[in-house]
Amino acid sequence: MTDTTGNGTAIGQGGGTHPLLVLKIAIAVLLTGFSLYTALFGVMTDMVQRPVHLGLVLLLVFVGTVIPTRSGPVESHVSKAVSALLAIAGLVVMFYHVIYFKEVADRYGDLTQTEFYLGIAAILVVLEATRRAIGLPIVILAVVFLLYAYFGNLLPGVAGHRGYSVERIVSQMYLGGGGIFGTPLGVSATFVILIVLFGAVLESSGAGKVLMDIATALTGRSRGGPAKAAVVGSSLMGMISGTAVANVLTTGTISIPLMKRSGYRPEASGAIEAVASTGGQLMPPVMGAAAFLMADLTGIPYFDIAGAAILPALLFYIVLFAVVHLEALKRNIPVLDLGDLPSLSRTLIDGGHLLLSLPLFIYLIFSGYSVMYASFWALIAGVALSYLRRQTWLTPRKILRAIVNGTEAVIPVATACASAGIIIGVITLTGLGLKFSSFIVSLSAGSLFLALVLTMLASLILGMGLPTAAAYILVATLAAPALETLGIPKLAAHLFVFYSAMLSAITPPVALAAYAAAGLANANPFRIALTACKFGIAAFMVPYFFAYHPVLLGIGATPLVMALTVATAIIGATSIAICVQGWLLRALNPIERIGFGAVALLLIDATLITDLIGIVLLAALVAVQLFGQRRQPR
Repeated sequence: MTDTTGNGTAIGQGGGTHPLLVLKIAIAVLLTGFSLYTALFGVMTDMVQRPVHLGLVLLLVFVGTVIPTRSGPVESHVSKAVSALLAIAGLVVMFYHVIYFKEVADRYGDLTQTEFYLGIAAILVVLEATRRAIGLPIVILAVVFLLYAYFGNLLPGVAGHRGYSVERIVSQMYLGGGGIFGTPLGVSATFVILIVLFGAVLESSGAGKVLMDIATALTGRSRGGPAKAAVVGSSLMGMISGTAVANVLTTGTISIPLMKRSGYRPEASGAIEAVASTGGQLMPPVMGAAAFLMADLTGIPYFDIAGAAILPALLFYIVLFAVVHLEALKRNIPVLDLGDLPSLSRTLIDGGHLLLSLPLFIYLIFSGYSVMYASFWALIAGVALSYLRRQTWLTPRKILRAIVNGTEAVIPVATACASAGIIIGVITLTGLGLKFSSFIVSLSAGSLFLALVLTMLASLILGMGLPTAAAYILVATLAAPALETLGIPKLAAHLFVFYSAMLSAITPPVALAAYAAAGLANANPFRIALTACKFGIAAFMVPYFFAYHPVLLGIGATPLVMALTVATAIIGATSIAICVQGWLLRALNPIERIGFGAVALLLIDATLITDLIGIVLLAALVAVQLFGQRRQPR
């Protein structure tokens, strides 16, 4: 019998199961068991928890790349031997810390000759695993930072530093929590893996399809319904997934074919799904791995971060919903055939029980329990609830598939976090973060708007080809302090960086969410990325609203002020969507497009005068549209 895991690896080939696949499943079960055990009975010390987590992830990477697949190339014996050596090296360099933890701790970072070579091996193994898991961008970045640590004394001016020996650099990267085993990996080893496993259990039980059917049933009767279903479905799926690519591959399998059938162009279908799935990382209660990194980095409780993200997330999806609606009007997309719509009542009866673990997760978080503890019991509840109806049972095979798919989804996050730890280690060692923040402040000449633009550009550039978590931790370390210096509250500054890093998933030339959507839409990924930027242009403005209006995050707000701020933010962001689409009640002429763009810019500013001017200008533009529509021949 033949079956497949999430990555298409054959479970049974030639009447049997491939030995390496059995090994891979065993490692995945071991990693899952270790994570569940520590979630229930308490996290081990950092230099045990993190090396065990990364060591098992490295094994999954190197074992997984040599398992035969149905479509992949056959690995040569040399490649298999190299992968085997790397797997062994990964185990040795990681579990050295576990075995000799006390001896290493007692030396306070003093590097022995053996540890020097182990440290070099650890850096090389981590970078190679990262290359295999997510590609070259972050590997190149990490190598550049390592070279900067060594050759920094040759650089002129503020960019230079006194230079560090190879031994000092290796010590920083391998011993203690300032390099590979730093905060990013700690988040992956605790919060992220439990959340991802929880999402994998829900997906295996069919909860993802239930969410998508609910979204389709709610929006399908309106013009452009399939695209609106993608928006609503991806926002709901984001609550249990937290990664853009996973959202695309889950909701996109349903929404993209529906959009194409209803008249959307292939690149538009893929772009809408890519943008909608990217925003899912901002959607509480789960959000993405970056939210847990933010909690650890800032000291702000995760509960407060999730609460602050609610309005920006809703703003993102309200604006995207408006963009999709305008696209449907402009392209004259028809309403879906009622025969294509799922029944909302039947969907809730057949699968609503699968979603009950989400309220449990939220309740436990609200009650003050840790994210790990809440994830553990939500995961157990998700498995138990699946047995309420025969068709949703999580059989042993489905549970195994959820474990394998969940651990596979952790691989890019864990390897990216380990490589990001190398970069953060160099930043800490050389003091580059302080210099970069000072550079942004001086380059912006004290202008908050220019500092925000520079920070967003840094996030988009550094985030190319990276998971949001890795992009966030890099820019948060480098640029967030500059925003705080210019008067933005810490929470707003970090959410601005998080939001900007998130949008790198749709920004060319390396747009991971767009690339994932391209395969489902059968369209050019670069065109999808460009179209996604067009559809998401209003979303690029949302972080500027909460940077200028921290009340959108619940900071120092009265209910009246918050309501007015939310209203102006929605109007302003929708105005830029109208400007980009060139359509409201009819096609916009160039002057009208400029006018709607001006409304958006006026409403970003937090002053009453600019808001009033913006509202008056908007009213005039809408009146012109109404007058022009009435004059059009019937």
